[in-house]
Amino acid sequence: MTKHAVVIVGGGPTGLTLAAELALAQVDVAVIERRASQALAGSRAGGLHARTIEVFDQRGVAERFLSQGRVMQVAGYALIPLDISDFPTRHNYGLALFQESIERILATWVEELGVPIHRGLELSRFVQDDTGVDVELSACGDAAASLRRLRAGYLVGCDGGRSVIRKHAGIDFPGWEPSLSYLLAEAEMTEPAFGARPDARGINGLAKLDDAGRVRAVLNEPYVRQDEQPTLDDLRAALVAVYGTDFDVRNVSYLSRFTDAARQAASYRDRRVLLAGDAAHVHSPTGGQGLNTGVQDAVNLGWKLARVVHGICPDGLLDSYHAERHPIAARVLKNTLAQTALMRGDERTKALHEKMTELLWLDEPRKRYAGMMSGLDIQYDLGLGHPLLGRRMPDLDVVTDSGSRRVFTLLHSAQPVLLNLAESAVLDMAGWSKRVLRVDARYTGVWELPVLGAVAAPTAVLIRPDGYVAWVGEGTAQGLTEALGKWFGPPEA
Repeated sequence: MTKHAVVIVGGGPTGLTLAAELALAQVDVAVIERRASQALAGSRAGGLHARTIEVFDQRGVAERFLSQGRVMQVAGYALIPLDISDFPTRHNYGLALFQESIERILATWVEELGVPIHRGLELSRFVQDDTGVDVELSACGDAAASLRRLRAGYLVGCDGGRSVIRKHAGIDFPGWEPSLSYLLAEAEMTEPAFGARPDARGINGLAKLDDAGRVRAVLNEPYVRQDEQPTLDDLRAALVAVYGTDFDVRNVSYLSRFTDAARQAASYRDRRVLLAGDAAHVHSPTGGQGLNTGVQDAVNLGWKLARVVHGICPDGLLDSYHAERHPIAARVLKNTLAQTALMRGDERTKALHEKMTELLWLDEPRKRYAGMMSGLDIQYDLGLGHPLLGRRMPDLDVVTDSGSRRVFTLLHSAQPVLLNLAESAVLDMAGWSKRVLRVDARYTGVWELPVLGAVAAPTAVLIRPDGYVAWVGEGTAQGLTEALGKWFGPPEA
């Protein structure tokens, strides 16, 4: 039987990001993917928000995405634009880049890191015990399955909204039933009417995909339909209902149906089985937060799982994954519900949308909502203290004895960093010197956070591998050893 420390089921953006995080931490990880190749039907998700770009910058791969996409302001709320160009970050923008390209870039990175991806397979069942998980696999379609059974120390379900792993683990998936269903199509059309067209139920729209005449269509349906594969006749009928014509739609390369249902796993963990991405939360694509939330799930989980696998930290560290990420996705779900309601086209909702637009033109509300939609305002509950605690570490230009360094470059290897900015400081980390990189540096600029603005300059910060601040020094080392022990295990003898 083949054995791996971690087996990830699902080779989409979340699963690939998690695989990379674990590989950087020298964990024996493998990915199970039902598709025979990384090719993806349809363009799917449309880009990356600012915090996700930062996450990839922390690993030194952001330029791979930036070079393939189009930098632009993508943050918005119910189609109300939210400009973040004045936010204190190197990436005060979003990136227009379809999911097929995002996955291709991630798959190349994962391949470079030596992670095996077993394709043409899907999970049939699993059984977990106190030391691991036995996984049974079956072939998809015509694929010949030479691999039938795996033994994993931990199993992570990144297998989408209909997650087999979530269902087999018996994890509840409560939430809101759909009130709308939509058709999403990519096809050729003759003289399409590009742009958004709201109606009483919601938004409709046609957008140009390329110069070859291909069009992306999003069309709401007159009544809710679920779990049915739509047909070309359904697409034609929906176009006629909205536009009065079907634009001679033809050569459909992608056609699917989605709803505004919003559901979230009651728990992201059942002992040695964990969930991430759409397997843990599903919602309307309004606002473009789904893929981004999944990638950030993976970055939060990866370093924690690695330290448990290596025996550095106790198994209980994995409970912090649910504690930190579940509230983030819960907020996303409510945001998508609110946005869906705001985009209905009846006259009363239009009036509400107009007032909401006026509100978000004001500086303070704009920053608050833009920080939320871009992911730059996230703060994990790590207790009371300095405003930096639990927030993303700014990518400062610090000066070390070897020259100027960007803080994000210190995180490329996915290791924690103790950044000391005081000329003379007694920071006792002898028991963690092999696990935590200490960097002595100088910085005299203003410390500024998105939404909050300027904050008091600390004398030292402990930065987790995911880029969030786990401890802040304000002239003393009080609390440092407790933070080191909590996140990076007991001190070495």
